[in-house]
Amino acid sequence: MKVTGFTIIRNAIKYDYPVKEAIASVLPLCDEFLVGVGNSEDGTKELILSINSPKIKIIDTVWDDTKREGGLVLSIETNKVFDAISKDTDWCFYIQSDECIHEKDIDSIKQSMAKYCHDDKVQGLLFNYKHFYGHYSYVGVGRRWYSHEIRIIKNDKRIRSYKDAQGFRTFDGQKLNVMPLNASIYHYGWVKSPKAQQAKQENFHKMWHDDEWMK
Repeated sequence: MKVTGFTIIRNAIKYDYPVKEAIASVLPLCDEFLVGVGNSEDGTKELILSINSPKIKIIDTVWDDTKREGGLVLSIETNKVFDAISKDTDWCFYIQSDECIHEKDIDSIKQSMAKYCHDDKVQGLLFNYKHFYGHYSYVGVGRRWYSHEIRIIKNDKRIRSYKDAQGFRTFDGQKLNVMPLNASIYHYGWVKSPKAQQAKQENFHKMWHDDEWMK
């Protein structure tokens, strides 16, 4: 069973993304890990290289900043890296740059991947979510917080990153057939200093809205 991890990142230092920790958290489960490094204004590529793992492979990409409807550029970039994963990979583990898994879940995740590796009916594996908000002692709950999402998918290129890359569906928009995991993704996107959070939000909303809305 071959497992390839993948993610996308741009301006990790400028916007305080814990991408090194995100990659490191899933690296023990992966035989290789592909990182799509977008055109950045800081030392993002050097940051990824500092992980110093032979598993890491960098794909240099240029983000199309004109794709400002619904965060589409995020799924475009995610699909670029997914499509670069070699045919001999069985499972593809997607982690976003502000997410981590806990080491206590590694064995359980590995067992589930082995169990469903050759089950053609299972297209992906579904994680529970914990969203930290404002501080590491607080967790966001309620309808605005998604409670589950797909982060492990079969190496089937008919599967596509969906809309703003929050999850995955088939190329024609159908939901995947997934199995739930007894494991969580820990999401840290809302735990930053106020200055870093403001800068991140301004940059993030550029992927959804035009210049007039941004003003």
